[in-house]
Amino acid sequence: MNTPEPAAQLAAVLQPVLGPLIDRFGDAGHELALVGGPVRDALRGTLDLRRSTDLDMTTSARPEQVLELIDGYAEAVWTTGIEFGTVALTHHGFQIEITTYRADRYDRVSRNPEVVFGESITDDLARRDFTVNAMAISLIDGAFYDPYGGIRDLEAGVLRTPSAPEESFADDPLRIFRLVRFIAQLGFTADPATAAAAMAMSGELARITPERLQGELSRMLLTPRPRPGLEAMVELGIADVVLPELAALRMEIDEHHQHKDVYAHSLTVLDQAIDLEPRLGLDGPDLVTRLAALLHDIGKPPTRRHEDGGGVSFHHHEVVGAKMVRKRLRALRYSKQVVEDVAQLTFLHLRFHGFSEGNWTDSAVRRYVTDAGDLLSRLHVLVRSDCTTRNRRRAARLSAAYDELEARIADIQAAEDLRAVRPDIDGNEIMRILDVPAGPVVGRAWKHLKELRLDRGPLSHDEAVAELKAWAAREGIN
Repeated sequence: MNTPEPAAQLAAVLQPVLGPLIDRFGDAGHELALVGGPVRDALRGTLDLRRSTDLDMTTSARPEQVLELIDGYAEAVWTTGIEFGTVALTHHGFQIEITTYRADRYDRVSRNPEVVFGESITDDLARRDFTVNAMAISLIDGAFYDPYGGIRDLEAGVLRTPSAPEESFADDPLRIFRLVRFIAQLGFTADPATAAAAMAMSGELARITPERLQGELSRMLLTPRPRPGLEAMVELGIADVVLPELAALRMEIDEHHQHKDVYAHSLTVLDQAIDLEPRLGLDGPDLVTRLAALLHDIGKPPTRRHEDGGGVSFHHHEVVGAKMVRKRLRALRYSKQVVEDVAQLTFLHLRFHGFSEGNWTDSAVRRYVTDAGDLLSRLHVLVRSDCTTRNRRRAARLSAAYDELEARIADIQAAEDLRAVRPDIDGNEIMRILDVPAGPVVGRAWKHLKELRLDRGPLSHDEAVAELKAWAAREGIN
């Protein structure tokens, strides 16, 4: 097939970096082709090689031959995937994976493939997840390969498997999850037969390791607009396996017990949090903020109570939700830091609403900042995003109240270091004044003095000593 101009331009742009590698493979009589995402994105006109530095290649060379051919070209080499035919390397800022043509068979129980090296690039492309990822451009002679109609589906904005979807998903059920990830990432829709197979086979995702599921979920959440993928995830039953708490937010709302659609609300909060991410001052999207925005209300379904008069309550849903967040994110093998950060944001997200009329004492401000700690900027984004009311007056009032809170925080921060609130007397001095050894008494005294510091602000040394002695007397110490 004639090479489309964008793909040819991509090959030309990469020539200065890949030229020596291409020459080595060509001189040795091996085929080498660029495949997958870079080709797809070049054809869409969305490839940015300043940010997208991952290049996937496929070759006729066997892994041991690849290792010989990259010797002296690669700056670093990884062989962790060599049993599957993959050698990874870096060169001039690019991360390159070179995989030998494969024509795998799967046992469909563990999903482990019986690695079978293929003889042609067409065989290799047949095992790709979707047709839009099953296109390749030869780096040796510039030939373009699109045996399964990838360009056609790319132009139509459709995700379809190269082979029958039932066969493709049975070989690797993770492709079911990739379907909704690419819906989010590319803004495409699923081919009806592919969507039907994904829905029928979503239970097969239970065979996939939590780490791989977490990887796809994170990639989807970090796309510019993950909402369409999350909606498809729920509609196709994928959430029932991977993130059942999200599907559970679709609580029935009847005419007698009105309350906000928690599922739609959570997705809107996520949209709004993404819009506010620039406030965080980060270089890119923030997984913790996005997870917290999506999951902050997962404690509502188990805490919903119908009240007299037709009202609905969700008492302590932030406490229940924080526990549920920890359980789910641990099950998905997220890092301890991510788990605790998302859980803490979930726990704190209602704190502002107890003071949304602006009656914040200095003590309340100190506690808000201290409890949030390093998460304060993320908490600001989450709380602001949590306002999804259509009542413009109420929305404006809540926004103004939060503006006032942030101003109060800035004022008190200027006078006191709220990021490091500590008692006015340290542990060593507590032991000296009370004449006690290190132990639980010192910890209790320290905690008492910190509470005073939060309530009253900085104390003079004499005031702190007097408060410590008064506390010790009440506690029967000395």
